Amino acid sequence: MFTGIIQAVGSIASLEQRSGDLRLGINTGKLPLDDVELGDSIAVNGICLTVTARKARTFMAHVSRATLGCTAGFSAGDRVNLEKALRLSDRLGGHLMSGHVDGVGTVTRTQAAGGNRLLAVTLPKALAKYVARKGSISVNGVSLTVNRVDGAAFEVNLIPHTLAATNLGALRAGHDVNLEVDLLARHVERLAESR
Repeated sequence: MFTGIIQAVGSIASLEQRSGDLRLGINTGKLPLDDVELGDSIAVNGICLTVTARKARTFMAHVSRATLGCTAGFSAGDRVNLEKALRLSDRLGGHLMSGHVDGVGTVTRTQAAGGNRLLAVTLPKALAKYVARKGSISVNGVSLTVNRVDGAAFEVNLIPHTLAATNLGALRAGHDVNLEVDLLARHVERLAESR
């Protein structure tokens, strides 16, 4: 589990194709790895990845074809949001997230709003029913509050701290982003279906 509170911005150091899968090398920037073991989970742009090898400031992860098919993907040099898995003793500053990306959205607009930035994103129509005004959504692994919903589009407000501490400040119209809808919304739907 994750919270969507980004701990560091790293970068994709290497990519190796392996029969349709991908082996990633991730430079963790300021994120220390001294407490990370092989098999631990780290969210990379909101995607829960398993650490398969590590050095002082880099770790390797295997990304399956299935994961590549439902996420925005990776390119060498990409800046990526990083978050270690939640411990039971940690503060829950964002919202509970699984790191299982629900789909890819596309940024339609960014706009200055005082010291903040408005980010507008379209999402797959099948996911739109899970997004509610004042609800939570994860964009590239960042826990955000939805300010506005219009059909299969939503808007969020990015405060200066979020712009400085994540890769969201570099987003422009046309960029694809990983989306994870609120876990509770999915579970409520499943409960309602069972009646």
